[in-house]
Amino acid sequence: MPPLFLLFKRSPSKNLFKISTFRSLPLLLPFSTSAAPLPFSPLLDSKPSSDPNPSFDSSLLAASVKDWFRLGADPLSPLDRIYAALAGAPDESSLDATFDRLRIPLSESLVLQTLRHRPHPAVTPPSAPLLLLRLRFFDWSGHQPGYRHSRAAYHAVFRLLSRARLVSVVLDWLRIFSPSSCHPFLLTSNAAAPHPRFHETLIVGYAVAGKPELALQLLARMRFHGLDLDAFSYHVLLNSFVEASIFDFADSILAHVAARGLFGPVTACIKMKSLCRQGRLDDAEAYLRELESSGLSDYRAVAGRMVGTLVRALCRDGRFEAAGRLVDEFGSAEAYGAWVADLLATGRLDAALEFLGRKRTSEDYIPETIHYSQLVTRLLRGNRLGAVYDVLVEMMEEGIPPDRATMNAALCFFCKAGLVDVAVQLYNSRMDLGINPTEQVYNHLIIALCQEGSIDRVCQVLEESMQHGYFPGRQTFNIIASMLIREGKLDKMRKLLDGALQRDVKPATVVFARYISALCKAGDVEEACLVPQMVGKENTGLVRYRSTYINLIQAFIALRRVDVLPRLIIEMQEIGHSPSRSLYRDVVCCLCEMGKFSEVLELLNKQLGRNELDPRTCCNYFINGAGHAKKPEMAREIYSRMENAGIEPQIESKVLVLQSYLKSKRIGDALSFFYYLREKKEPTNKLYNAFISGLCEAGMPEQAMVFWREVRDKGLIPSLQCYEELVLRLCCAKDYDVAVKVLEDFSETGRPVSAFICNVLLLHSLKSQELLWAWVRSRNRNSEVKPVGMSEETKGAGQMMLGNLIAAFSGGIRMRENMDKVEELVERFFPVDIYTYNMLLRGLSMAGRMDYACDLFQRICKKGYEPNRFSFDIIVHGFCKHGKRKEAERWMYAMYQNGFHPTWYTIRIYNNTS
Repeated sequence: MPPLFLLFKRSPSKNLFKISTFRSLPLLLPFSTSAAPLPFSPLLDSKPSSDPNPSFDSSLLAASVKDWFRLGADPLSPLDRIYAALAGAPDESSLDATFDRLRIPLSESLVLQTLRHRPHPAVTPPSAPLLLLRLRFFDWSGHQPGYRHSRAAYHAVFRLLSRARLVSVVLDWLRIFSPSSCHPFLLTSNAAAPHPRFHETLIVGYAVAGKPELALQLLARMRFHGLDLDAFSYHVLLNSFVEASIFDFADSILAHVAARGLFGPVTACIKMKSLCRQGRLDDAEAYLRELESSGLSDYRAVAGRMVGTLVRALCRDGRFEAAGRLVDEFGSAEAYGAWVADLLATGRLDAALEFLGRKRTSEDYIPETIHYSQLVTRLLRGNRLGAVYDVLVEMMEEGIPPDRATMNAALCFFCKAGLVDVAVQLYNSRMDLGINPTEQVYNHLIIALCQEGSIDRVCQVLEESMQHGYFPGRQTFNIIASMLIREGKLDKMRKLLDGALQRDVKPATVVFARYISALCKAGDVEEACLVPQMVGKENTGLVRYRSTYINLIQAFIALRRVDVLPRLIIEMQEIGHSPSRSLYRDVVCCLCEMGKFSEVLELLNKQLGRNELDPRTCCNYFINGAGHAKKPEMAREIYSRMENAGIEPQIESKVLVLQSYLKSKRIGDALSFFYYLREKKEPTNKLYNAFISGLCEAGMPEQAMVFWREVRDKGLIPSLQCYEELVLRLCCAKDYDVAVKVLEDFSETGRPVSAFICNVLLLHSLKSQELLWAWVRSRNRNSEVKPVGMSEETKGAGQMMLGNLIAAFSGGIRMRENMDKVEELVERFFPVDIYTYNMLLRGLSMAGRMDYACDLFQRICKKGYEPNRFSFDIIVHGFCKHGKRKEAERWMYAMYQNGFHPTWYTIRIYNNTS
C-alpha cells in the first residue's frame, strides 16, 4: 500500500482514492501560501509544491468533491416534497389532492420539522418566499380534521414571524385569538370559561412577539381565575423578559418557577443568560461552579450550553483568557464549539486553528459541521486559501457531511484558487447535490469566469442567478459590464443595465461612459443618446467624462447627423471640457462636407464670443477643418473675416489656407493667394516649404522646382520634407537629372541624408540603371566645381555615400558573393526599416535568388522587425514568378496565419502558376 494511504485514520477504504485526488490539489493551486498547515491536519505535506501536475484532471477532482457533497442530506427528502407541493399547488383543492398522494402522517413532530426545515432550492423559486410556504403549511395542517396545533407549533410560527420582523402580524393573530373570538379549538364546551391552553397560547405569542408586559397581564388574569401556566409557558415568558433586559420581572418570574417546583435545566440556562446579559460574569461563573459541584445529573446535560453562554459573554467583554481557561476546565463538545465560534466571530483565526489542532491531538475532537462551516467562511473571507484547503481535506477525511454553507464556501474556494472548471462542474450539478448558491457564490463564480474570458459562461450564470432572485453586487456588476462592453455584447449589456435599474442598483458612472463609447463605435447613436436618461438627472457624474461627448460627436459625424454637432460642442464647453484641435477639425470638416457653411460661421462666432481660445488659434482650427473638407472657399472666407475683424493672421493661418487650395488641386487659386501674400509681405521660409511640399503632393514637381529655385536664390534653405518630396516626385517622374541636382544641393546644406531619401534612391536604383547614369553625368559636369560654404571633405563624404548606394544596387542586386550579407551593405549607408528590407526582398526576388530572400526574411524576424503584408506578398510573388507553386502555397498559408492577404496582382499570378 502506498505510504500516503497509511496516514488516513477514519476514511472509508472506498473513498481513499477520491480523497487522495483532492489531496493532490496543493500541486495545482495557482497561489503560494505562507500559512503553515493546520496543526490538526497531519495528512498534508509541509509545503505544497508549486509545480503543476500534468496529469491533473479537473473532472476527477470534481467527482471526488461531488461524492463528499452527497454525504449531506438527501436533496429531495420527504420534507422537500412537502415544500414542492406547497410551491406548486395553485389553490387549496389541488394542495389537498397533492398531500393525499403523498400520504403525509400529520403530527406535531412533522409540523415542527416542516416549519424548521430549509428546503432544496429547486422547490422554492423566488416567486414563492419560504416564509409564505411555511405559513401556508401551518394554515393547511390546522384545518385538517383530527389535528390541532400545539403550543409548540404556535411558538415556532411566532418565532418565524418575529425573526422576519413581522411582529405586527403576530399581534394581529393574537388579537384574533382574543376571548371575544372564541376559537373553537381553543375553548372547552363552556365558551365562557376558556381552557387554560387558550391563555397559554396568548402568553407565548406575546412573549415571542416582544411584548412580555402584555403576557404578564394575561398571566395575572389567569391567576385571578385560579389558573396557572405550565413549565413550557413559564420558561417562554421568563426568556422573553431576559431577552427584553427587564431583569426585575425576570427575577420575579424565576422565583415563581422555583416556588412551583418547575426549576430545572432549562431554567438554569435562562438564569445563566440573565446573569451574562446583566454583566454579572463573576456571579455567572460562581453559579456554574455551584451547579457543577451539586453533581445533579439533570444539569450535566445542559452544562455545555451554559458554559458556551458564559464563554460568549466573556468574549464579548474582551476577557479571552478567562474564557479560554473556563473552556479548558469545563471541557465539552458544546463548549468547544461555542469557544471556536466566538474566536472566529472576533477574527482570531490563528487562535481558533491552534485550539482545534491541540484538542484534536489530545482528545481526538472533531468539530461539528456548523463550526467547520464558520471556520471555512472566515478563512475564505481572509483569502487564506491554503488553510481553507486544509479544512476541506479534514472534513473529507473524517467523513463529515457538509452543510449547504460549506458547499457554497467550497465553490468560492475553487473560484478563488483558479480551479474554475471544478467550480463550474459543481455548480452545474447543484440540483443533484443540494447546493443552494448564495449571492457570494454567484459573484465569485462570475468574477472567475470573467478573468478566464468565458463570456458565454458568464452570461449563462448571470441569467440563472437573476432567475433565482440574485443580482450582481456593484463590484461584480462593473467587472461583468466591462467584459460585455469589451466583447461587444451590447444587447446583453442593455439587459444587465435594465436589471440593475429595476433593482435600484446604481452602477458606476464609468460603466455608462464606456457603454456610450461602445454604442457609438457600433453606430447605435440613438441608443447612446438614451443612456443619459437611464442614468437620471440626479446622477450628474456622467457629464464629467470628456470621452462621453467625444464619442457622441464622432458617432454623429460618422452618421452624418450634423445638426446636433454645434450644440454638443457648446454643451461640452459649458460643462468645462475643452474640445481638442482634432475635434474642431472633424466637426467643421463634417459640416463643410454637408454644405452647412452658415452653421460653421455661426459656431465660429459663438466660439469667438466665449473667449476661451485665442481668436487666431480658434480661426486656425476652423480653417484646418475646412481645408480637410476640401472647401478652400470656406477657409478663405474665415481668413478674410479674420482680416476684417482686425485679427492679424499668423503664418500658420496663411499656411492652412494655402494647403486647403493645394489639397483641392486648385493650383491657380493657390498661386493667386501666394502672390496676394507676397504683395503684402515677403513670404517666409515656412510658407515656401508648405507651398513646395503641397505642389509635390499635388503631382506638380515642375512648378515646385520653380519655387525651390526661387527659395535658393534668396538664400533660404528649404525644409527636409521639401527635399524628400522633391526627390520622390522627380524620381517617380524619371527626371533623374533634376533629382540629382536636388541631391547635390541637399548635400551642400550639410544635413545628414534621411532614411526616406535613401529608401527612394534604393528603390529606383533596383528598378534600372538610369539613376546611376544621371549620377555619373552630374559627377562629370561638376568635377571641377568647388562647393560653397562647406568643406570638400564633408561634401565628398555625403556624395560618396549616395554614389556608393546607387552604384551598389543599380539595375538590381547583382552581387555574386556575400549575398547573405546584403542587408549589412545597406546598413552602412543609413538606418534601415521594414520598408528597406521589403525593397531588398523585392530585389532578391527579381534576381531569382529566392533562397537568399527567404534567409533575409528570417534575419528580419530575428532582428526584431515585424514583417508586414508586403513582406509576405513579395516572397509569394517571387515563388510564383519562378514557377515554384508548392513553396508559394506554403508561404501563402503562413501569410494567412499572420492575418495578411495577398495583393490582387499576386493572386492573379498565383492562380496562373501551374
